[in-house]
Amino acid sequence: MRKFLVALVLLFGIVFIIGRLSEVQTIIETLQHGDWRFLILALLIQLLWMLNVAASYRTIFQLLGLKEKLGTLFFVASAALFANIVAPTGGVSGMAVFIDHARKERYSSAKAATANALFILFDYAGFICILVLGIFVLFRRNNLNWAELAASFILLLLASGLAFLLYLGVRSAESLGQALARLARLVNHLVHPFIKRDYLSEERAYEFAHEAADGLKQIRKQPANLYLPGLLAISNKLLLLSVFTLIFLSFEVPFSTGTIVAGFSISYLFTIVSPTPSGIGIVEGMLALTLGSLNVPLGAAAVLAIAYRGITFWFPLLIGLISFRILSSVPRRETPTAEYLENPKV
Repeated sequence: MRKFLVALVLLFGIVFIIGRLSEVQTIIETLQHGDWRFLILALLIQLLWMLNVAASYRTIFQLLGLKEKLGTLFFVASAALFANIVAPTGGVSGMAVFIDHARKERYSSAKAATANALFILFDYAGFICILVLGIFVLFRRNNLNWAELAASFILLLLASGLAFLLYLGVRSAESLGQALARLARLVNHLVHPFIKRDYLSEERAYEFAHEAADGLKQIRKQPANLYLPGLLAISNKLLLLSVFTLIFLSFEVPFSTGTIVAGFSISYLFTIVSPTPSGIGIVEGMLALTLGSLNVPLGAAAVLAIAYRGITFWFPLLIGLISFRILSSVPRRETPTAEYLENPKV
């Protein structure tokens, strides 16, 4: 069954890429008109961004008492990104990659899922720091509209909801279990008319909560250790800002710091808050329109948007495809880890 699901995700990936071949061709043609020195540097920084993401996961894993190599987490995080795009289920596909890897390595899948949730929370928090500056720039230039405000509000709701669940886990496993059980009941109520059975187990929600809370206790004991993941989350955004700046330099388009911050803020905002996976088909248009409103010629804005998405979306997607294939071929660990022996319910 597992091999079938892996093959299905890979098939979705191939179909997704084939369906977007015309867009890929447009990106290639666009990049050919840029200065290759700046584009290569942008690709290298994007690769550094992916390594930084892996380092963020590693620090969070350590906070929860889990040990993983940086290289391994690079592949897992890349594969999770790929799964979220080709099999969009609100981030569940990416979390499933972490859970599946934890089961293969024989440590707590609940802690791995919690690490994924903590990474998302830190990512949102780091981005909100940049978003505040971007919103301020748009407000000063009288370019702020309801779409940006609504998307920002949705982001705050998502971050607040996730933070609340993690806070419950830090306080009490029972409180988190009750919250997850309520969510499970809600999901079961919504899907029951279609599948005629419960989709999620409330009992498993309580087991998951106790395992997750066990890892979160480590954070409660040493809250100062949260600074490093926070700094890495901000550095992730600074690396993407550097990529965005290099795209402007590559195509010799004049810019100001405000233009860079505002343009990046809107592109990343709609990457998160979008009905399509990673904002595909939406981010490009919103970014071009935002840059156009910031006095970048519309033609140049479209070129910049296409080139930026080529490097920050399609390049990681390709690496994610390769990573997913590599992870799917890794056999299950035969010897349980020390963490598994302490808590065998994975």
